[in-house]
Order: sequence, then structure tokens, then C-alpha cells
Amino acid sequence: MLEVHYFAGYRERLGLDRERLDWQPQLASVEQLRQSLVARGGAWSALAAQNLMCARNQELCGLDQALQDGDEIAFFPPVTGG
Repeated sequence: MLEVHYFAGYRERLGLDRERLDWQPQLASVEQLRQSLVARGGAWSALAAQNLMCARNQELCGLDQALQDGDEIAFFPPVTGG
């Protein structure tokens, strides 16, 4: 099982803050998970953003990060500040 969290604008656009997905071996990386979510169409296309940030098990990571059953993944827009 993967637990996927959506933050800030992604949460607002998708209308949910998290979901649980059955583990699938073909979702071997964060990028493959992202592409499967984008394939849902509609509002999910927001996750195709080039500047998307992600974390695996509460640590920032790249889209090439490998996934394992039981991982927690988070997607959030870039942080800005001043």
C-alpha cells in the first residue's frame, strides 16, 4: 500500500488531501506514480507540472526516487517566501 498526500494548491485542485493506493510493482519510482495519477485526466493534470516537489517517507526526493510497498509519498508545489 502507498499513502499519497497532496498539499497546498494540489490539495485544493484535486479536492482531497490524501489517498491510499494498492502497491503495484510497476510503480517503481515517484515519476511512475506521478504519471499514473496524471493519466486519470482532468484536475490530475496539475501533477504534470515541471516544478512539482515531492517527498518519500517525509524526506524531499527527486522523481527518480525508487518506491517500495508501505511508502508515504507527498506532492506539493514549490515553496516561495520572502
